[in-house]
Amino acid sequence: MTFDLSTEIDRARRTVGERDDARVVLLSRTYDAPVEDVWDACTDAERIARWFLPVTGELRLGGRYQLQGNAGGEVRECEPPRRFLVTWGMSEEDRSTVELRLAPADGGATELTLEHVAVVPPEFWDQFGPGAVGVGWDLALLGLAAHVAGVDLGDPATLETSPEMRALQTASAQLWRGAHEASGAEPGGGAA
Repeated sequence: MTFDLSTEIDRARRTVGERDDARVVLLSRTYDAPVEDVWDACTDAERIARWFLPVTGELRLGGRYQLQGNAGGEVRECEPPRRFLVTWGMSEEDRSTVELRLAPADGGATELTLEHVAVVPPEFWDQFGPGAVGVGWDLALLGLAAHVAGVDLGDPATLETSPEMRALQTASAQLWRGAHEASGAEPGGGAA
């Protein structure tokens, strides 16, 4: 099977918005796998570690989780196999929410929508824009795409420093800049 990361990054749709006093980044894409498989890949600790990061804790309603070297939080809502909502942050003071929604798509595929809502200091948003979280989500969802397609991308540490990954990070940042500008932001605003 051919799996081209540079083509896969273009399969996502990106939206930037606001809700009350929070910033919203929304990323959606279709996976060529059934809803139940994508749900399992996103909610089973052993599978999450294969495409994202090792996770500890209780992955159930009301449970707390921690991604190795990254964010942690609490599972606030869970409606298998369609939707879950978690708090997300690097510390107790730094809390946002991430909602994942899955829906059946044509041909037995799955439409995945990830929505990250965060109250962001204006100076941080002005400097980094939606790319501050969007690029990471793009790369994570590329990992999920490879995982559900049965493709092993190799050692994450090696991949992370590869020229291909750096090119993907740059492409993702440019795509988030475009989504930010499409939302009405000034061209060039935020480093997205």
